[in-house]
Amino acid sequence: MRAYPQFFQVTILILLLSLFNACGYKPSAKYSREVVGERISTSVTISAQDPENTVIIKDAVDSAIVEVFHASLTSRNYSDTHLSLSISPPSYTPVQYNNDGYVIAYRTTITLVITRETSGVKKSYSTKGTYDFSVVPNAVITDQERFDAIRFSAAKAISAFVAKVSAEGSRKNR
Repeated sequence: MRAYPQFFQVTILILLLSLFNACGYKPSAKYSREVVGERISTSVTISAQDPENTVIIKDAVDSAIVEVFHASLTSRNYSDTHLSLSISPPSYTPVQYNNDGYVIAYRTTITLVITRETSGVKKSYSTKGTYDFSVVPNAVITDQERFDAIRFSAAKAISAFVAKVSAEGSRKNR
């Protein structure tokens, strides 16, 4: 009697694996790697208005390259693709108020302009990322809240870039 549930589990697992294999499923990182290659270099244009944000963006981009593209970071001389990034000044928009009219939640919006140079061919992308966060009523946004909001919204903008590159890679394979 106990052999039947285990048999069904194994059968379901085999069916799921064959379903993914039969439909031609490929992870998006594979498509994006076909576009950008295995070795990537990055540079970020430093904002004179807010240089601290540039460091946050650079760190977010570098970690996304390793985690999402599954590629290695190299110097520009040895890279298959070079990514040049510039960040717009972050905007903070009130999105929620309490009963007394004080702002209790903000939305941070970041726009990244990313220029991808692969084999001498340049292509520009513009991506946007947002992040909502709450604050104490009638309080000033702290530096830590601001840095976290910029980091999370930049990560979303980078994810949007990865999605665009993956879509390019999937269209190439058709």
